[in-house]
Amino acid sequence: MYIIVTIADLIQISPQDFEKRSAQAIEDNINAKYADKVIHRVGLCVALYDILQTSEGLIGHGTGIVNVNVDFRMIVFRPFKGEILMGKILSASDMGIRISMGFFDDIFVPAPAMLFDPAKYIMTEDGEWVWVWESAPENLLYFDVNEMVRFRVEAETWTDLSPEKQPAPGEEVETYRRSPYEITASMQLSGLGPALWWKEPDEEEVAEDEEEMDGGAEDMNGDVVDEMDEGA
Repeated sequence: MYIIVTIADLIQISPQDFEKRSAQAIEDNINAKYADKVIHRVGLCVALYDILQTSEGLIGHGTGIVNVNVDFRMIVFRPFKGEILMGKILSASDMGIRISMGFFDDIFVPAPAMLFDPAKYIMTEDGEWVWVWESAPENLLYFDVNEMVRFRVEAETWTDLSPEKQPAPGEEVETYRRSPYEITASMQLSGLGPALWWKEPDEEEVAEDEEEMDGGAEDMNGDVVDEMDEGA
């Protein structure tokens, strides 16, 4: 799910950061520039892993900004194809289900192609639309919003987002912008889908059930012995 990537970049330290230690100032500026950013064909940057080497700082003329060439390593989110991950259903539409992992929301499960067969998009009694799996006749299992689910990574889509140009006077502006990094997933194998479907009984519950069964058996044996004694 996570990889470590080496990056070389020019990091700028502003005068208000001069009161910090040099290493801390460089680390803060790297995180500010890269954290939660997508690098094309690399992945989603999560946090700085370590700094490998730095050059001497050069002060820019008239700005007071210190420029430092830094080689560093970043922790990057980029799951491999076939990896099983866990997230929460964010929303659903007639096109499929969108999943969030908290820090990454661009996970899409096309439906019904990537769901258990047969899957249907129906309206509930509350008037909400939801995907369901008909595991047996008249037995519907729901993909509810906010439900924790397991899914399988099937593909990744990269979009090189060029800078937006200024619209000409009177020109209509397209408001929709695709995500630079999207994951296509599936939920059509055993163990995938809502975690509640595959939840195992707790060991404590199993132990309690066994104790109840053993206690019942003892009571039955005691009753039989009492009856035999009375008959004797």
